[in-house]
Amino acid sequence: MCSTFILKHTSLFCLEYQKLPLEEWNESNVRCWLESIQIKKQYVEKLFEEEVTGPALKEIDENFLRKIGMKEGQIQLLIKKRNEIAQLNFQSSENCKTAASAEDVATSDLMGAGAETEIQEIKALTRGKQRPQEDGPKQEVNSQINAAPNKEIMSQAEKSKHQGNEKSVLTVDSVNKCLSKPHPYSKRNRDEVSTVSKFRPFAIEDNNFKYVKNTVLPPETGLKDLIIPCHEYKSFITASALDRTRLQAKFAYEVIRFASACMNVRTNGTIHFGVVDSVENKEWEHGQIVGIKVKDRSVYVDALDYIETCFASSECELARHCIRPPQFIEVIEKDTEDKNFIVEIDIIPLYSNVNGKHFEVTLPKFNERSNKVYREKQAIYRRVGTKSESVTNEEYRAFIDEMASRDAKRKEAESRNTAITKTTEDLGRKLSVLLTNGRKSFDESLWYILVTNGCGREELQHSNFLMRMNIFCAFDFDANSECSGLCSKYKEHHATNLHSLKSYSKDQTMSTSDWIKQLHLFDQTSWIFCNGRTGYLGSDDPCDEDTWIRTKKKSLKKAVSIICDEILPKDSFIVIFLLLSPVEKPIMDTFNEFYEEMNGMENIICIAESQENYEKWANRAQLSCPNREKLDQISIVGMKLSHVDGTVQDMLPFTDYASHIPVSTKGQCVFRTLEKERMFSLEILCVDECNDIKLDLINKEQIEEIESTFYRGGKVSWKNFWLAEKKRCGEVIEREACEEVRQILNEILHRNTCKLPVARIKIVHQPGSGGSTVARQVLWKTRKELRCAVVKLSCPVSTVCDHAIKFREYEEKDFSQCLSVLLLVEDCDEEYLDDLKHELATVITAKNITCSKPCFILMSCNRSNTPEKLCKASPLDTIAVTHKLKDAEKVLFESKAKELEQQFPPEFIITFVLMSKEFNEQYVRDVVHNVLQGIDRSSRVTSLMKYVALLNFYVQNSYISLSHCEAFLGLGAYTDNEKNILRQSNFKNCLTEQARFMFIELRENTTWISSVSIIHPLVAKEILHQLSENQLHSKIAMDLLQETVLFQHRFGRDEFIRFTRDLFLRRFKKSKGDNVDSLFSPLVEHICEVEKHCDKAVELLRKAYECFGKDAFFAQLLARLLCKYEKFEDATIWAEKAKSHLPRDSFILDTEGQVYKKWFNVQVDNKGNVDLKPSEIIELIEMALKAMECFRAAQSAAKAEPDNINNSGFFGEVDVGCRLLQLLSSLEIFHKNEENVNSELVSYLITDYIPADIKKPWSKLHGRLKGLHKNIYNALDWISEDLSYFQTDKSEDEEQKSKVEEKVCNPRKWLVRKTEVFAKFFSSKFLSGETNEGSRDQSSMTQLMKSMNIYKHGGGNPTTILSLLSDLKDERSARKLETIINLYPKDRTNLEVSSRINYILCHISLGCVSPSSPNLLSFQELRELSKSFFQKRKLFPASAYFLLILLYWPDNAEDKRSDPDKDDILKVALDSLKQKHDEKIKNVPVRKKRIYTQFFLGNGYGLRKIIHRSRIDKLSEGSLNEWRLKWLNGEVWKTHCIQQALKRIDGWTEDGKVFVRGHGQKRGMLQRKSPSTGWRQPVLITATEKRFLGRKGSYRPVYRKLCVTDSRIHRLTCHDREKTFLGSH
Repeated sequence: MCSTFILKHTSLFCLEYQKLPLEEWNESNVRCWLESIQIKKQYVEKLFEEEVTGPALKEIDENFLRKIGMKEGQIQLLIKKRNEIAQLNFQSSENCKTAASAEDVATSDLMGAGAETEIQEIKALTRGKQRPQEDGPKQEVNSQINAAPNKEIMSQAEKSKHQGNEKSVLTVDSVNKCLSKPHPYSKRNRDEVSTVSKFRPFAIEDNNFKYVKNTVLPPETGLKDLIIPCHEYKSFITASALDRTRLQAKFAYEVIRFASACMNVRTNGTIHFGVVDSVENKEWEHGQIVGIKVKDRSVYVDALDYIETCFASSECELARHCIRPPQFIEVIEKDTEDKNFIVEIDIIPLYSNVNGKHFEVTLPKFNERSNKVYREKQAIYRRVGTKSESVTNEEYRAFIDEMASRDAKRKEAESRNTAITKTTEDLGRKLSVLLTNGRKSFDESLWYILVTNGCGREELQHSNFLMRMNIFCAFDFDANSECSGLCSKYKEHHATNLHSLKSYSKDQTMSTSDWIKQLHLFDQTSWIFCNGRTGYLGSDDPCDEDTWIRTKKKSLKKAVSIICDEILPKDSFIVIFLLLSPVEKPIMDTFNEFYEEMNGMENIICIAESQENYEKWANRAQLSCPNREKLDQISIVGMKLSHVDGTVQDMLPFTDYASHIPVSTKGQCVFRTLEKERMFSLEILCVDECNDIKLDLINKEQIEEIESTFYRGGKVSWKNFWLAEKKRCGEVIEREACEEVRQILNEILHRNTCKLPVARIKIVHQPGSGGSTVARQVLWKTRKELRCAVVKLSCPVSTVCDHAIKFREYEEKDFSQCLSVLLLVEDCDEEYLDDLKHELATVITAKNITCSKPCFILMSCNRSNTPEKLCKASPLDTIAVTHKLKDAEKVLFESKAKELEQQFPPEFIITFVLMSKEFNEQYVRDVVHNVLQGIDRSSRVTSLMKYVALLNFYVQNSYISLSHCEAFLGLGAYTDNEKNILRQSNFKNCLTEQARFMFIELRENTTWISSVSIIHPLVAKEILHQLSENQLHSKIAMDLLQETVLFQHRFGRDEFIRFTRDLFLRRFKKSKGDNVDSLFSPLVEHICEVEKHCDKAVELLRKAYECFGKDAFFAQLLARLLCKYEKFEDATIWAEKAKSHLPRDSFILDTEGQVYKKWFNVQVDNKGNVDLKPSEIIELIEMALKAMECFRAAQSAAKAEPDNINNSGFFGEVDVGCRLLQLLSSLEIFHKNEENVNSELVSYLITDYIPADIKKPWSKLHGRLKGLHKNIYNALDWISEDLSYFQTDKSEDEEQKSKVEEKVCNPRKWLVRKTEVFAKFFSSKFLSGETNEGSRDQSSMTQLMKSMNIYKHGGGNPTTILSLLSDLKDERSARKLETIINLYPKDRTNLEVSSRINYILCHISLGCVSPSSPNLLSFQELRELSKSFFQKRKLFPASAYFLLILLYWPDNAEDKRSDPDKDDILKVALDSLKQKHDEKIKNVPVRKKRIYTQFFLGNGYGLRKIIHRSRIDKLSEGSLNEWRLKWLNGEVWKTHCIQQALKRIDGWTEDGKVFVRGHGQKRGMLQRKSPSTGWRQPVLITATEKRFLGRKGSYRPVYRKLCVTDSRIHRLTCHDREKTFLGSH
């Protein structure tokens, strides 16, 4: 039995030793156990050598383990596990003893004397029946006697009543039947009954007082000082189920016996019924509270009527005064509706009542034989120890003689008790300790959760301390709180998000981090109305307790659970129960939930001014925390709320100091906290930042901690600068880059170098070079001249823009004179900055604000491994910060290093020292080598170091939360008063010396959540390099994936999962500041290229796939990796797996196509010109067609995706199709003519003709191959249309050399080349049977051959036509265009729509390069030809509407008279083109797909007024990057030659709209609403290719690439009839 118990609780035991008690373990058993708890092998063997057996294991201590070389982490693990198994072994031994002795359990509370006799007889009969059986069953039967259910015994007792002279006798069978069920109060584990409960206050009737079931009262007591009551317990479990007569007799017997004993010795006393008094049964504990059923209280009250018959008649009245009426105290228990009670009788023998008297009593007993109550012999009882015993005849005289002495003692005791005054508790100090976790003042990193109920007007006046505390959220049970309660006042001081319990719950599909962002949890206080909200229009009405439990308790549990388990780490918050009105059950349920989630009350406090409110709360709270003393320790009771208010405000580390920001009048204005919190997306830097801190409360240790955190590699804080200004710490070194940034800033502000409403300054820095410090120094230095803030990247652009506008205009009258706002944006994508810049510019434009200076200056600060290169690309607005120090900087750093070395230990300034050495590679290597010497490579701490280093090196800005680290190292909870400090120091104490050097603990500025990382990425790199001598990166990553503790730990899980995913999935990108563009994550490429183990990379990704819940993107990555190394069969399997998880993801479908594409290409390349077998040919064709089918599936999926524009499927299909055509053309199956032209193949592909040789073998391929031409043609057409919409961004370096594919770098060039290949295959003149060039008229060719011939020359689609204009020589472009035009038939009336579009565009393009060409049609002819596109009920391609806009834009020569028909054409074209654009762009941000500008409006007439972009580019001077910058900032329009070439148009404004003149009618700017401002954004109706200049959800200025709109259209919006250039995109 003992071994079974151990096995149940120690699942780690192996079979060899789990059957033995600990005392019998030998050395081998101990070794098996040590291995099962994961003690390192070297220590296991050492302990085996030391002959540690089971008994020795029980005695070893930490000193012994240290002597044998064991490390601290292993010691803690072993000791903890040893204690657990020792305790389990002890418990099992005790239980075995209990089972062995259970046969003779006493049943003292059974039914009176007669009943006891009968039960004993029954037990004897039972033993007799069981004698032949084994001991086990006998023990079981006997043990059940004490476990009989009350209701069963009562049922049998009812049957035993006399009816007349009849008598019913209990039988063995009937008793066994009722004994077959376990006792409802029995406890199997003594540990469950260990919490000590407090007594009910003596002689006080407290209806709120409750006992908690299975808690334990202190042991029974005898005489103390006569005033302190003695206590006696009676379980009364069985007796309480008796009939009224038997019950009253039994109850009166015990009460009068105890009462007379107390009265005779003159002591106060209390007898408790429902409390276990017997300890013979080890399943019970002496004093255990179980309670009894009380169906009728009058039974117990009336039982005291026996006083009249038990006491002498002269003493009855006195006895009534001494014996108080019964008190019925409820026994509460979780998860049950049954009500049990403890029945208590207080005995108070006052001196005035008992002086000179002694009390003899005759006790009542029920006789079962006579079925009557009889009286025992008269006796005098007294208290002897914890028992009430009768006075013998021999003791009688002596006892009577001592009465006078007892009376004197009683009198003295009563007088002494009256004189005692109650001592006053130091509640002020207690409040300070509880709220600050034992610190001297509040910690800004500590959050508070408020739980409160109804607040009156007086309490509201003294709640100011709450306004200044760091409240995370409030659970408010006052439905009127928003109108007249605490919430109403809090909203006056702080931005507050109001929630119901239901709205505060998290959707299961939403990640914790997304939920935090959605509710702004760390930015604004959440106020949760737990029982409805008065005046709320939604369905959230207050309800009663029962309804609340049914409808809202579940939501409360979820809310508390997510806060404690996923949002706030343990010990980072304190829960305050502020009881301002009577307590109800819902608020108690809240306490119970927090108690369970927080595993105790260490961080819970209660504040109650009313003693009554507190008592009710505390009594109910005992259901979760039975220890009343602990509840009292965490409670502030009786302290006036005004005193609490004053005490707390005095402790706060901040003064009630108003912040200020600069204003345009060179003064300052007050910046309210409420407004600051409403702009939560900005970390606003005030003029007097940090001045609200009480400097006298900051001690030297705190200042040193702030400094050391910075010099160890942490981000500089405003406190660093503030303390330096106050001369409380050393100055922060200012690098020369800081002055360079200020110079650029001054030029923008004072020399007006930027004409735009939003300017940019870029700081690019190597990691750890101080770039972030430079940026923040600039903000700190300029905070008095500009309004400064740091952007929080977790907020969307629209929110940041909205807050930035409000911040700029705060307390300003003239918005055009506001100070510029300097916004720091750190470590963000260029896309985010572009969106922010253009949204801000759009809002400024919409507000008609004209300023001489930029309204906003975006200062970006990004990490880059090549900052000099980025600076060179944009030298006017970019500053590079590198590890290389200037000579002057070297002097400053060396001097500072010496100063810090005297102030701090080496590990506190290691990062600064490395920086002073410019992060010299050899120096870093030597430092890491020295630190890692002697490191235990197999310890848990070293494993943690490797994991953190792996993440830090491969994933930028990564970390592991401190909570994760503690869970990984097996650190448990702590119970010290200074919990938070102990928690941090404990983690540090568990680290090795090497880890203390390498780790840095960081805190997030908003949430104050702690995390751990390596002090610098270069150090992390070197740690991996030196540790990888014994363990490769692949092995470290594999070990990381197998650490289930890290992956399952709930708190901070989202961030850990994100960083770990990035470790495997995120590629390097130059645009992100990386050195190269990589195809795979750096870790995967390292494993494949450096470790030379592709198989290990595959194995690692397989494990990651399983670890991340069979993530489709890991399956996709595996397919790509296997494809790269030409393991195509496996690659297709993983591509299929990825597709099975995300069957509609266009990128995953494209990956499957890419696998088949490469497989096909490799097979074709490998076979070369070798004769292929028919089966091999079919296999290759099948493979190519499969690839094309996958690409078409990707195309369909991409069209359905609202947030992506993925065109790779079209490119892939063209690539494979063209390669398949080449393969088919090389087959001997298809005969070639004399000119080596594949006439038979072309006939097979585009007609019904099928060669006889392949008719049957290729039967499954014919239909698919005959669609090959159409599929390729459609894909090329789609690519052409897409490229005519959007531009590609190429840097100057990418123009010169690019390692990426051509279709990515220069898709227009790729399209021209592929179109030529495709068209050439189908356009040979020999295909029509002609062998002599030009001998037959072109009309004799088939329609297909004609169109393919046009395709071959570049006239097949708008993109290839317009690409001809990029030729540096116009003559060459003109000849090509004339050739294409001559290929069209002279009768152009029957041209197809696409051919007509291409034909007209060829003429327009020819007019751009050779306006005098004889092949040109007149402008009017082109207009007439394009009129066929004007059909309101028929839709045409976007290019058709584009041509209508180009041709029908008002022309001064052709349109001298107003013409409504032309206006109608222009309107239809504009509307249709807008619709086409909106369908094409979907919900993709404009920054990702920028419209390609094709034409501008020139000064000529007819075709001469249409100027192509290439002509403007040819007029430019300088490099590509310089010219692009001129486009962006509008400088291009100052160029004289461009001003001469382009034409200004007239425009005017009406009611916020901008208009230009059409064909007799005005054509205006549409208006769109911006969520940032509520203003409507104007969108120019102009000649655009495929779009209006703007779209739903887009707030860009009209000409983003052409900064005409940035500089000119802005003025057009503000001033009537100002002219501007007009461009057509």
